[in-house]
Amino acid sequence: MAKIDNQRLGIVQALLERLNKYRLPRAIELKNRVDAGHRLSDNDIEFLERAFEDANHIRGFITNHSDLQNLAARVVRLYHDITTKALENEQKYAADSEKRPH
Repeated sequence: MAKIDNQRLGIVQALLERLNKYRLPRAIELKNRVDAGHRLSDNDIEFLERAFEDANHIRGFITNHSDLQNLAARVVRLYHDITTKALENEQKYAADSEKRPH
């Protein structure tokens, strides 16, 4: 039983470390940029794709750990807000491009 608990603890620590060191700072940076009206770069989109893939891989783990569900929901909401605003920015850019004389 202790070995399983240690394994779970190790997984949680690794997930939180990745979130704190890599995912969250980059996501906050993206959120600030899209909120300022900027478009996402190809690298930004690749980052979000990897983040969504990772989220799908750990979904079952999170489902079984209620103590992580609130945090996971907040992170998913952040990614949702980024992609929603990025889409708005893309649509605005496309509309502005159509208005410009060719």
